[in-house]
Formats: sequence, C-alpha cells, structure tokens
Amino acid sequence: MRGYERPQSTMLTLVNPEQRVPVNHPIRLIKALAEVALKELSLRFEQMYSEVGRPSIPPERLLKASRLMMALYTVRSERMFCEQLGYNLLFRWFLDLNWDEPGFDHSTFSRNRARLLEHDAAGEFFRTVVAEARELKLTSDEHFTIDGTLIEAWASLKSLRPKGEKPSDRTPPDDPGNPSVDFHGERRQNATHQSTTDPEARLAKKGAGKEARLCYTESVLMENRNGIIIDLRMGQASGRAECEQGLEMLQEIRGPRRITVAGDKGYDTAAFVASCRALNVTPHVAQNERRPGGSALDLRTTSRPGYAVSQRVRKRVEEIFGWIKTVGNFRRTRYRGVERTRFAAYLVGAAYTTSSGSQSSVLADESSRQRAAPGTANPVTTRSATSILTSSRDQTKPSS
Repeated sequence: MRGYERPQSTMLTLVNPEQRVPVNHPIRLIKALAEVALKELSLRFEQMYSEVGRPSIPPERLLKASRLMMALYTVRSERMFCEQLGYNLLFRWFLDLNWDEPGFDHSTFSRNRARLLEHDAAGEFFRTVVAEARELKLTSDEHFTIDGTLIEAWASLKSLRPKGEKPSDRTPPDDPGNPSVDFHGERRQNATHQSTTDPEARLAKKGAGKEARLCYTESVLMENRNGIIIDLRMGQASGRAECEQGLEMLQEIRGPRRITVAGDKGYDTAAFVASCRALNVTPHVAQNERRPGGSALDLRTTSRPGYAVSQRVRKRVEEIFGWIKTVGNFRRTRYRGVERTRFAAYLVGAAYTTSSGSQSSVLADESSRQRAAPGTANPVTTRSATSILTSSRDQTKPSS
C-alpha cells in the first residue's frame, strides 16, 4: 500500500544528542581526544580573559568550531558553519550545545581571534594534541619525514603592484569591482612588486614551467609509524623556505639518540645535509644526481636498508597534504598575513592529527586484543582509545 506524506505538526519532544550519534562513529573518539587536549589548556584560557565582565563564549568551543570542525566536515567559511550550527545536531553535540541554546554569530570568530592569536592558543592546542598521540604510543621517536607545499594566499595577481607606488599614480580602472590589468612586458618579482591585498604573500611556483602565484610555504614533520604530524611551520614562500623550516623542526626534536629524516630531492643540498648531521640527524633524502656537483649523499647512507625503507614510507606525507587541501579545505587560506594563516594551519593540522590518531588508536586496540590470550588482561599498559572514550563519557554523564 502506498504511503502518503503528512504535514509535519508542531510537537514537544525530548531528544538526547548523545543517543543520536552512533556509538561506533569515529567523531566520538575525535571529540574525546580534543577535549583531553583542551582540558590541559584550561590554565592558559584563564589567563586570556578578565575575571570581571560578561561571560564570553568558551574558548574551547571556539577552537573546536574554528577550522577543527570546519576541517573535518569541509565547511568553507565561518558564516556557513554558524548557519549549519542552527540545524545540524552533530555539530551541536560536538560543541556541547543544547538544542534550545542559541548559536553564536560568525563575527564572534573575528572578535576573539585576536585574543587567541596573542596567546598562541591554536599552536598550544596542536602541540597538546601531538603530546596526546605520543602518550598513546602512536608515534615514532626515531624515524621522520619532512616535506613542504604551497598554500595559495587570499589575494589575486591583479593586486600585485610595484613597491612604493602611490594610489594616485595608478590608471583609473575601467571596472572598480573587477578591473582589467595588463602585465604584458612587465617583469614581476618579489623584490620589486608587492600585493596590495596581502603584502606578506610572495610569488612562487611549484616547478619549472608552472605559473607563479601568491603563496605561503607550509612544511610538516611526519613520524613514520602512523603518519601523524609531529610539527608544522608556516611562513613566506621562498626558494629556501622548506629547508629552513625543516631544520627548525628538527632542532625541536633533536636528542642524544640519532634519528633519521626522509625527504624529496629538494632537500638534497650540501647545506641541509651538513646541518642535519650537525644535529645528530641522518638525512635519508632522495638523491638529486642532476644537481651541480651531484648528490650530497654517498653510499655510506644510501646503501643502508633503512634508507630504502625511509624512501618508501616518505610518500605518505603526500596524504597529509592531500587531506589538508581537500577535506581540510586549506588549498587556499581564508586569512591575510602569516600570523593568521599560521593560526588556521595549526587548527587544520590538529584536525588531521586527531583524525589519524583516533584511527591508529582503534587499530592498536584491535591488535592488542588479538594478541591477548582469551581470559587474560590486555597487555597494553598505556592509555587506549577505549579508556579515553570511557573517561570522556564519565565526565559528561549527569550526576544523579
């Protein structure tokens, strides 16, 4: 018998968001990992706000919403996120918003971003998430991979003007909204030109024969066990930016034990290889035989079995960039300036780390259960995904 639509009637009902989210949904573990990291930043949040005045939106909600939830569900703007927050039950559950509680306006992000930038809240959140992954024994402390990519700036080539040019010196545009610009016969360089929209953006291209665009350079340091981001850097694009940012990150993780770092041919330079060895780091970078003078590596490094393993595993870093630019919607930044773009990069990196960390933690739990004999306790003594979820549910369970 055919069914017929009936107009939806107004009704009063009681809905528990906790019951609407599937028990095995991966967002549950992602939320638990994020809440553990945010709880450790509570003291920093206390220093960010005054003790008097009107209560603000909790900074925990702002960080979980700003780029974290937006990156996980590919929401392209804060305005769209606030619109979906009004009717998306999953978003409200993730932010611990009651169904009848009003959402916040998109201007809240811009008003509070200056405070978050001043205290490096996004960077601390990212580093805390990485520390949580280390505590779960999901990361390697010996083998790493480094690579960089270009993030397009929020500025067009039409905004590129000669440095020192006054607005009065420019020809009146034929269309103020979208003027026609003719660059034929004009040589544009970073030394002589600058964007009027984003002065900190720089012209860069991915390779020979490619077009130049206004970009920033983002470098990531990946551990080779589960492909988790350990550190990242965001800065102005230049020919040496990737090597310089890579050495900065290696400086942070150096220790008494020798470690290895893999990379592509762009890192096969005499200066980078020598700097790595000075930091007690073995460079497992791809050889660039076409470089003047040949490769900076010899058979002492390339003949080792570990070199071949590093070269095979290092390709996983491209999965990070693929996720960041597609799912994370960070192919082009929505902000102007290095500082704000770095703020967004940290949150997108934290979203990827929590996502990949939750998957790796679940796989580790399953592997430990298979290794354990029937009727015996779990041999893993470190914190697991199950323990994190259990503690998170206990904290959110209402008291009787």
